[in-house]
Amino acid sequence: MTDDRHMIVISLGYQFVCQRNQSTIKSTTENDKQKKLIDSMIRVDQAGEIGANWIYKGQMAVLGGDKKVGPVIQEMWEQKKYHLCTFDEMIPRHRVRPSLLRPVWEATGFILGVSTALIGKEAAMACTEAVETVIGEHYNDQLRDLLHVENVDVEDLKKAPFYSLLSTIINNGCKAAIWVAKRI
Repeated sequence: MTDDRHMIVISLGYQFVCQRNQSTIKSTTENDKQKKLIDSMIRVDQAGEIGANWIYKGQMAVLGGDKKVGPVIQEMWEQKKYHLCTFDEMIPRHRVRPSLLRPVWEATGFILGVSTALIGKEAAMACTEAVETVIGEHYNDQLRDLLHVENVDVEDLKKAPFYSLLSTIINNGCKAAIWVAKRI
């Protein structure tokens, strides 16, 4: 789910930068900087989906027959296949050069998937948790980069009156809304 939200943000961010560049006069250097940032984001995210796809492929090769964990891995793999397909479509649409290291991402993902699955079900799930934790941090970094390229200084935001109180109230409000939305 984090991946879906992130793909939408990156895609919308890319479209926003493109539309903004068409409607305002900006220096070529700034346009190039924005395009390079978005291109890099799409490239690295596609590479991550490639690696994740091959992790699940490796785990399925070992644990696919397990009636308890096999379907769980298969479901996660199906999500990764969809995400990879989305990024595979974004690459040519936005004229982004894909990573030249695709064979490396495939091989290392498969080896990681097989090796963690050979250790056991728990190790396979620990692999997923570890990867998703790093990916979540990476996505947050990318969102900060998108703010920065639009000249929003995140540190300046913290200077807002009552920032800490506002931030706490808004964070808790969002968590409450998520809790309610899951149930109602």
